[in-house]
Amino acid sequence: ISELCQLDSRLGQFYAAALNQFISDHKLDKQQIGAVGSHGQTIRHQPAGDHPCTLQIGDPNIIAANTGLTVVADFRRRDIALGGEGAPLAPAFHNQVFRTQQCNRAIINIGGIANVTVLIPGAEVAGFDTGPGNTLMDAWARLKLGQPYDRGGEWAAAASVDEELLEALLLHPFFGRSWPKSTGIEDFNMGWLQGILDDLRQPREPAVIQATLCAL
Repeated sequence: ISELCQLDSRLGQFYAAALNQFISDHKLDKQQIGAVGSHGQTIRHQPAGDHPCTLQIGDPNIIAANTGLTVVADFRRRDIALGGEGAPLAPAFHNQVFRTQQCNRAIINIGGIANVTVLIPGAEVAGFDTGPGNTLMDAWARLKLGQPYDRGGEWAAAASVDEELLEALLLHPFFGRSWPKSTGIEDFNMGWLQGILDDLRQPREPAVIQATLCAL
């Protein structure tokens, strides 16, 4: 608990310093800044079960005190309190920027976890996580290449997708759940991947695994 509290404080100080540096570098007038939105760093996200919860750190009080600006934070927990998943946050933005009355639109956001926003004229906005985006590929690149990610996708592009492995990966129960739904590294991580690789009859080349993770 002590370490968690210290990290919460240190991250708030880091955010505040970065924000002040940004304001200085761009010669911005703080009087013209209405508010700062700070999501923080998620350290636990468990939207399912008897007691759904989510927790982000990066003390917004410290950001406010060190910048003199109004800070809006703690974005996810009210949504969970109202029965939502608390993620993803992008659909509200997509709804404002991309909605049109002329056609249906689907906005795909690929981060560590991928999500989709569905915009249909006359209907409420709908959005949910679809599964892993870059998180497994990045973790695999760190493990096998010693690099933070597969630069330009070149490693994945050098191999072919393994259909048997892809089918095994798609058996994860998350893909069969109806929306709304959200996920994260609690579901899709190296332990989960390694368990599936261990169950396969033949080992796969690392590049083949990367190409298959890209297909997933």
